[in-house]
Amino acid sequence: MDNFDPFYDRCLKERNLAGIRLNKRFQLIETDIRDARALDAKIQAVRGRIDAIVHLAARAGVRPSIDDPVGYHEVNINGTVHLLELARKREIPQFVFGSSSSVYGVNPRVPWSEHDTGLQPISPYASTKLAAEMTGQVYATLFNIRVVALRFFTVYGPRQRPDLAIAKFAARMRRSETIPFFGDGSTRRDYTFVSDIVEGIVRAIGYSATPFEVINLGNRHTVSLEEMVNALSEVFGITPRLERLPAQPGDVPQTWADVAKARKLLNWEPRTAFGDGLRAYRAWLEADSGGRA
Repeated sequence: MDNFDPFYDRCLKERNLAGIRLNKRFQLIETDIRDARALDAKIQAVRGRIDAIVHLAARAGVRPSIDDPVGYHEVNINGTVHLLELARKREIPQFVFGSSSSVYGVNPRVPWSEHDTGLQPISPYASTKLAAEMTGQVYATLFNIRVVALRFFTVYGPRQRPDLAIAKFAARMRRSETIPFFGDGSTRRDYTFVSDIVEGIVRAIGYSATPFEVINLGNRHTVSLEEMVNALSEVFGITPRLERLPAQPGDVPQTWADVAKARKLLNWEPRTAFGDGLRAYRAWLEADSGGRA
């Protein structure tokens, strides 16, 4: 299910769907989760029983949310409620929700644990993700729906959103353009390869021990902005040109996942080292673009 939001070019999303469209078990419903009536009508076309909802639909990004907090609230909170209502009405027992490491805000207690309380998100995007988690807990408590909220930590790899740092920087480097380099390069992120995230989602679909859980999916290691740029330079064999800019509002100084809970409940571990993930991303990017910049 997708509304093909114009946040980035629809043709990129269509290209990502090309392979899965060949699978006879796959159905695509084009609709908007903000429209509860259309959602109910379109879901009637789904053949057979629905066993689980994997909810990854969202307005994404910290910086754009500062310019449009209302739009982010409508999609990320109201849209989530509409999907939870769909699960309640259709008696769909499993609801897996893609949350974000952004909910931790500026939290000096690292690595970040799901047991941390008093979270203080610092962007509209982060606040909508935390609110959606709490709404999921309410539905799990009241309506016999198992909700698993997965806090993703900076997902990267093939088919990555073009606005995210690794994709943006790689594209600009290949075109010999400058890279926007915010702050002094000391901000750190816990980059998690997409195949590891997908494995975590699949395991969460099969989770059945408790009615509600929040679980980190991260790589357990942090990489600074400067280290990330240097690693990209090494993998692509290109010396980057930096455009140094002030630090951005809403950005947190670091993200760092404690994945002990994922290990315990989902038997999940991140498998992909950062350098290996970048090399896989380069291989995909060059195959997808035919070697063009």
